Amino acid sequence: MNRCLAFLLAVMFATITVSSACVAAPADWVGFTLRPERGDGRKIHASFDDEERGGDRNSWSTGFRPSELIGLDTAGFRGPGNRPLRFAIVREAGRLDCSGNGGGSRAIGNCRFTADASFMRLLASRGIGTPNREQAFGLMAVDARRDLIDAVVAARYPTPTIDDLMALSALGVNGRYIADLARVGYRPRAIDTLIEFKALGVTPQWIGEFTRAGYGNLPADQLVQLRALNITPEFIVAFDRIGYARLPVDSLVQLKALNVTPEFALAANRQNDRRLSVDQLVQMRALGLGPKSRR
Repeated sequence: MNRCLAFLLAVMFATITVSSACVAAPADWVGFTLRPERGDGRKIHASFDDEERGGDRNSWSTGFRPSELIGLDTAGFRGPGNRPLRFAIVREAGRLDCSGNGGGSRAIGNCRFTADASFMRLLASRGIGTPNREQAFGLMAVDARRDLIDAVVAARYPTPTIDDLMALSALGVNGRYIADLARVGYRPRAIDTLIEFKALGVTPQWIGEFTRAGYGNLPADQLVQLRALNITPEFIVAFDRIGYARLPVDSLVQLKALNVTPEFALAANRQNDRRLSVDQLVQMRALGLGPKSRR
């Protein structure tokens, strides 16, 4: 992988890790606020804040269907006035039990977090580890599930860390995604690669498009490069049509990274009365020489 792409991916996945780890660092009590979800009045936006650590404020914020806020008096929340309100969020990794006051589509109060003991034992029994309180809250917040753990084991991936499990859950990786990748021949050796695939949108359907374009059985790192730069089968076919057939992935990456388009290549060839090599096209583009391509 070229150095620039490696750096971009490193930054992206560092961000994912920080978001998962800092989703909240709860003490016994976590403050909450409720309000309508912007753009979707059917949902309720909930924010949960740990305010017990001085200036270091960590939070988790997302939209919920009213049914997910178990026990919430929705009519009371949306109606006029101010009244006591209670609700719970129950997930496999743990639960929040919340109480406060609200009305007029606003509410505020506190929640107590309780980790699910059986889920914590499952993590330990699978060699993933025993979460501390912050990690346990993070697993609940990203809705980590047993079926994801089972799918990772069934596909014979390396044992994930707790942070890996949070990243996979936050990205929405599930058993079906893992199984579908395996069916098209991809069972990456590292959990990090599975995280990269999902974060970048590498799907079995997308892989199939490249197989049909003559690029089957590509190594996982090459798929990551193609997806990160949004190189499409159409981009490849367009180069095929002007005499650049079956270009190696490294060449495609160079062309796309420097915005060497098929139009640019065709115009450069006409200007020079010959077919230039990929290296020559890349050099021209890097030096700002040659015709300007249309975007």
